Amino acid sequence: MALEALVADCGQLMDVSPDGRYLLSYKFSSTNGQDFYLTSLADRNCAVLIPGRPTSSNLQFSKDGESILYLVASRGETTIYRQPWHSGRLSGPVQAAVKLPFAFPQGYSGGNAYSFSGDLSTIVYTRPGGHADLYLLSQK
Repeated sequence: MALEALVADCGQLMDVSPDGRYLLSYKFSSTNGQDFYLTSLADRNCAVLIPGRPTSSNLQFSKDGESILYLVASRGETTIYRQPWHSGRLSGPVQAAVKLPFAFPQGYSGGNAYSFSGDLSTIVYTRPGGHADLYLLSQK
């Protein structure tokens, strides 16, 4: 088994599309803040998909593979956004998918402080307070 480079300078890998054809990654930029990248495995092309998003590092494909999901916390609330996409291209305007009436840390102890399921039915986050309290929100 040989190891080979796939792409260079394309940020930190976050998710693989349900069909296995694309990779999502993010990278901090001194000019934009944070850029989201999409890598096509067919042609090994890495390109900025969504520039300059004020978000933390949890970026993923939806369970149905028809959108990209990411979280933004600001002004005492947290919103998970849905960006429609199809076949390696954005296919519609960004939409607020879930809004929570509170904010929580985006990172804790060198890692993510939250996660959510690809169908947005479950959100897990931590609230540090001397010890880490773990919360689970489920939509029924």
